[in-house]
Amino acid sequence: MAENKEEKPGEPKAVSADPAVNEMLCDCKELPAGTVWDRLAKQTPQCTFGLDGLCCRHCAMGPCRFDAKRDKFKYGVCGVTADTVAARHFVRMIAAGTAAHSDHGRGVAETFLAAAKGEAKGFEIKDEQKLLQIAMDLGIEIGSRDTKDIAIDVGTCAVAIFGSQHGPIPLLKRAPLKRQAIWKELGIEPRGVDREVVESMHRTTMGVDQDPLNLIMQGSRTALADGWGGSMLATELQDVLFGTPQPILGRVNLGVLEKDKVNILIHGHEPLLSEMIVVVAQDPSMVAKAKAKGAQGINLAGICCTANEILMRHGVPIAGNFLHQEVAIATGAVDAMIADVQCVMEAVARTAGCFHTKIITTNYRAKMNGAVHIQFDEHDAIGTARQIVEAAIENFPNRKQVHIPNVQCDLIAGFSHETINYLLGGLFRAAYKPLNDNIINGRIRGLAGVVGCNTPKVVQDSAHIKLVKELIANDVLVLQTGCAAQACAKEGLLLPEAAAKHAGKGLAEVCEAVGIPPVLHMGSCVDNSRILMAATAVVKEGGLGDDITDLPAIGAAPEWMSEKAIAIGQYFVASGARVIFGATFPVLGAPGFKDLLFKGLEKTMGAVWDFEPDPSIMARKMIEAIDKKRAALGIDKSKERVLYDMAMRRELDAG
Repeated sequence: MAENKEEKPGEPKAVSADPAVNEMLCDCKELPAGTVWDRLAKQTPQCTFGLDGLCCRHCAMGPCRFDAKRDKFKYGVCGVTADTVAARHFVRMIAAGTAAHSDHGRGVAETFLAAAKGEAKGFEIKDEQKLLQIAMDLGIEIGSRDTKDIAIDVGTCAVAIFGSQHGPIPLLKRAPLKRQAIWKELGIEPRGVDREVVESMHRTTMGVDQDPLNLIMQGSRTALADGWGGSMLATELQDVLFGTPQPILGRVNLGVLEKDKVNILIHGHEPLLSEMIVVVAQDPSMVAKAKAKGAQGINLAGICCTANEILMRHGVPIAGNFLHQEVAIATGAVDAMIADVQCVMEAVARTAGCFHTKIITTNYRAKMNGAVHIQFDEHDAIGTARQIVEAAIENFPNRKQVHIPNVQCDLIAGFSHETINYLLGGLFRAAYKPLNDNIINGRIRGLAGVVGCNTPKVVQDSAHIKLVKELIANDVLVLQTGCAAQACAKEGLLLPEAAAKHAGKGLAEVCEAVGIPPVLHMGSCVDNSRILMAATAVVKEGGLGDDITDLPAIGAAPEWMSEKAIAIGQYFVASGARVIFGATFPVLGAPGFKDLLFKGLEKTMGAVWDFEPDPSIMARKMIEAIDKKRAALGIDKSKERVLYDMAMRRELDAG
């Protein structure tokens, strides 16, 4: 992708590393709510108390402000300090992020159970082998039992986990034994997701928990309930219902929209309905209806994490990530945007009012003024999908002017934990051993999970791209989910040929031998649990320590914006993986609590948080952290290659 050119007078400022977005801004000048970048500019400068986590409005005596340098702002009305307030805010963000991911997971579990009972038309068990693995992990008897009965028990158990009052939740058993022992010793083995979220909200209420360390322990327990509970269940059950992802070719960016077809954009995070929309959109009767309205057919594309889900399983193209949602509508080519839950800006309804696009919400939890609501019925998912596709077809003749940037890129997605295992070891010897061996011998320096959202506070995608390019150039294999994966996909980094172009010599050799890109797309943001499983598999394979904290691995979210990212970050830290965030961080004004997160957790969790807005410095920090782990493992020095002569070979054979 070409570098952004210097802006000329009168041209809009480049706000994105994506030329398609910058091209579309000219068509967005007259939008009633502006774009996300316009609204940010009007909000700037933002409240520094809020940015630094130093504003408390948890009771009606406030809001209270805090500033350690000014005596009048040293204490809140109740006497609370900045560190306690920042800790409460941080834990509430964890609770909110956990609730978002896990409510998604609960919906999947309930639909899974209905499907197992034969009560949800259109859904079926597509990965029986994974079903059996989950059953064993949940302690459910397999034997010679019928698949349907096993599935019903799995669904019943999964639904119950969310409301469980006593821990630990069963999937914690997947973690390395040493990490399980740490959780037990710290008393943070999670119980049910609901209980942990409720307790976090209670503890952060005025006058309850006033110890930052005690608060972050509860925050950790809540985050673990997400990573090893709600999110992991969502990922696993979706794989069973829709198939475990395998590498698949796809396309990304606004150029995937088609001028002569009915364009349906699927936006949000829950793939239950979108799976059925994929089926219905291919129905010959629906295609015939589209042609009767003057279209050449039906074209599906995705925005945000639902896009990742349907890409991995069906190759449905991605129109863009989080910050694309308004400019996608501004193309004039989107006949319907289907929104379920999470990361959907309220502004899309106002933007759609300037064009012909119909915004359709589908979840009772997430309605929007200016949108049409068609409630998803999991018991008749095909019927709901048909109603939605028909609404989009009916809207096609209402199009006005259409402007679709001619910008798109190929990508390879669908690298699940199981797929990586197979690609590395083959069908009969599937294993992580080749990966471990290449980390030990130094061809691969280490692993990095680069995940998270977009934020208008950073030039869109720029931090993701710069960070990832520097990492792979230094032989770090990158695992990605969510909007971060889409950002790098638009740059061409999710293609095998990117290894030869951008990766260091060692990583490029491994990628060429295995046939993989240097950046692996592992799914949506809820699928960060796949990265947990991959890290655990590396530990269990041997040779790189006995806990996740021993691995030359690190996580980063350079353009995060959602509370879900905080929950993800905390469950990685609590699992032993260091995490670095960019853009902003919500505790910078509370030196005591910041010190606890950035240094103190090392003693208990074996990992810490960090903050660095500059992606180049972030890359350097990540590589230094990886190198320290390599040194601790004794694999920091490359071994001299030994060339065997004939006598040495005979001795080897004799042994």
